[in-house]
Amino acid sequence: MLSTAPRAEPRAARLSITDRCDLACVYCRPHRRDGHLPAERRLAAAYWSTVVRGLTARGVRRIRITGGEPLVHPDVIEITRAIASVDGVEDLAITTNGTQLAALAGPLREAGVRRLNLSIDSLDPHRFFRITRGGRLSEVLAGLEAARRAGFELKTNTVVLGGEDGNEDELAAIAELAWAHEATPRFLELMSVGEGARIRGRIVPYARVRQHLAHLLADDEVARDADRGPAVYARARGGRRLGFITGTSDTFCSGCDRLRVSSDGQLRPCLATQDSVDISQAIRDGDVDAIGEGLSAAWAVKPGDDWGGCTEASAASVDMRATGG
Repeated sequence: MLSTAPRAEPRAARLSITDRCDLACVYCRPHRRDGHLPAERRLAAAYWSTVVRGLTARGVRRIRITGGEPLVHPDVIEITRAIASVDGVEDLAITTNGTQLAALAGPLREAGVRRLNLSIDSLDPHRFFRITRGGRLSEVLAGLEAARRAGFELKTNTVVLGGEDGNEDELAAIAELAWAHEATPRFLELMSVGEGARIRGRIVPYARVRQHLAHLLADDEVARDADRGPAVYARARGGRRLGFITGTSDTFCSGCDRLRVSSDGQLRPCLATQDSVDISQAIRDGDVDAIGEGLSAAWAVKPGDDWGGCTEASAASVDMRATGG
């Protein structure tokens, strides 16, 4: 286990409510038949509010629901509604691939979700199909429009891929699409986590991403939003914004206040290692105090500012789909 004490306090948690996904993006999964957790190991829907009660008792205030793909969970509306009602939850968000969003945007908003991140890696239907190994761009664009109509605070996430069939030539078009849907576009360096480590030759560094978008930017300044994760934001022309997440060229471990809970009840202090604290029995027992103790144990071994994040060798062994990026 790691032992460097972190500077921050736990304020945010990402809950991977399922390890299932209806896509198999090249930087996340090796193929569409890579297996899933058996049903008996996955936490039932009713347990997730118990998880959150234990976390908020120790200071967590921001919850993000992830996967896998969270919207393929049959009880995602029930889960979000229950989490939104927990005392201490100040912010509830979801990260999704958007394939199910056209039908679920309205119900999710009514259930208490306020912010939503939607993955769009290409606007070319054939390229999108290849990157996601089977995704239909039309479904995701319909989900983006539904999310806009539902009134979410909305961001798009694009993993920038170099090499053959990469998407570097589409970045400006993706930004314009996001702005047209009242969303903030964000561009992510490919991280060497799991499958990403196997295609690290396709990393496009932040400096090159900015070059592709330079004609849209108002100046060279970037800043982070307080209590909103690792992204930095630049001012774009017309009063708009562009976001960047630099998991490889400029890691964001300093000040990290997040942890993750997997769909089988493992509490992970860092995306870049397999280290975890098993709180599954405490969750099933409804033991909120024990969940809080698990948080403290995980936080005690969270890497500090000198950790190399997703550039560390340990990151290659992490299953991004199961952990929730």
